[in-house]
Amino acid sequence: MTLQAAVAFPVAFERVVGHEGKYQDNRKDRGNWTSGVVGQGELKGTKYGISAMAYPDLDIKNLTLEQAKAIYRRDFWDRAQMGQLPAAVVFQLFDMGINHGFGNTIRMLQRAAGVLDDGRVGPISLAAMAKMDLNDLIMRLAAQRLRFIAQISTFDEFGRGWVNRVAGNLEYAAEDN
Repeated sequence: MTLQAAVAFPVAFERVVGHEGKYQDNRKDRGNWTSGVVGQGELKGTKYGISAMAYPDLDIKNLTLEQAKAIYRRDFWDRAQMGQLPAAVVFQLFDMGINHGFGNTIRMLQRAAGVLDDGRVGPISLAAMAKMDLNDLIMRLAAQRLRFIAQISTFDEFGRGWVNRVAGNLEYAAEDN
């Protein structure tokens, strides 16, 4: 299925939820703690990728799929202005932003495009991306993401799942482009 502007968010959301899954409260995952630090704060867990670390006041365990969808739309998709980016790259960035934060994601995108990684997508970043072959941009973006993942301190615990997620996203990239 190719991402088209009219269906990009619903497709991207469905894919991300497929990666993120249902409720879990792994004590070793800092995202499950309201403080973002393992063992500190309240262990509320993560559901549909919505974490206690990011939303400490939310009742994570009772979060509905529709509530999660509204959060993703408002706080991730709309905030990052995903509709302005090339369709074949949109899902990659959306998934990365949810998994690693949008600041990190934008900097990885800029490095993939060969521009200064200042964390702001502006005319220079957009022009650099427009000049690139989309397959090249996606491959460079995946390479940046894998480098980023390999440096995370909990890679030994969670790295296999993250790497498999990138592999699945490359399959989606082949469909989208």
